[in-house]
Amino acid sequence: MTSPSFVYLASQSPRRRQLLEQLGIAYELLLPDASEDAEALEVVLAGEVPKAYVQRVTGLKLQAALARMKQRGLPAAPVLCSDTTVALGKTILGKPDDAAHAHDMLARLSGHTHRVLTAVAIGTARKQRHTLSVSQVRFAPLTRTQIQHYVASGEPMGKAGAYAVQGRAAAYIEHISGSYSGIMGLPMFETAQLLRQFGFKV
Repeated sequence: MTSPSFVYLASQSPRRRQLLEQLGIAYELLLPDASEDAEALEVVLAGEVPKAYVQRVTGLKLQAALARMKQRGLPAAPVLCSDTTVALGKTILGKPDDAAHAHDMLARLSGHTHRVLTAVAIGTARKQRHTLSVSQVRFAPLTRTQIQHYVASGEPMGKAGAYAVQGRAAAYIEHISGSYSGIMGLPMFETAQLLRQFGFKV
């Protein structure tokens, strides 16, 4: 079996690009165009629990990306998709709608342990593999002023749970159990295992 020379990365996350580069994997971006409603894939279904949600969304992203590759007539190569969600109990905390929403999320996380679930899927037209990383993160109790300053930095926007573990939020995180890279958005160990199944030398 010939080793693939690159993987398509169907993600706009700069962190995921950085983590793939850390693994030494060449990639090309395979992003949706204006005709695709990428946000619609991330809608939470009624009664859906965090684990089922993040795995379902990642699977949908992979199917959409494989269709995109075929539609654009691109050279065949494995496609990598990932989705990260933050869960407080059974409650899914997605990306904040605005500053007030971010403030509310951070106030809920303050002083509590929550889970960060990152699902990864790699696939071709004939073969698909999936994995899931679950980590726990504990925030120290945050004052209203601390939350306001962090939200004002703009960092929470576009981030699941309204924070970035690799950014300023690190100053408020007391304890992490699990995969740091998984919390960032791409668990290195699990992703490397999947890549090997597609012939990558990792």
